[in-house]
Amino acid sequence: MAKVIQFRRGLKRIHEKHYILDVGEKSREEAGKFVGKEVVWTSPSGKKIKGKISSAHGNKGLVRAIFEKGLPGQARNDKVEVK
Repeated sequence: MAKVIQFRRGLKRIHEKHYILDVGEKSREEAGKFVGKEVVWTSPSGKKIKGKISSAHGNKGLVRAIFEKGLPGQARNDKVEVK
């Protein structure tokens, strides 16, 4: 299980399909083990949105995931399943 932290964003642009996830690791090297794995977010109504972990993000164990379509705002601070 991982936690959705935030959109991937710059100063003026938000990448709607890219999200930063906390997988519970402490360093960039440990988070790198998750690259290529599939993630699935399940809505309260049961709808599933799939994505894939693309790379590590920063030096504190976060990863970047790209979803097939954007997640709704209610997905922030919610859990996603890492397969």
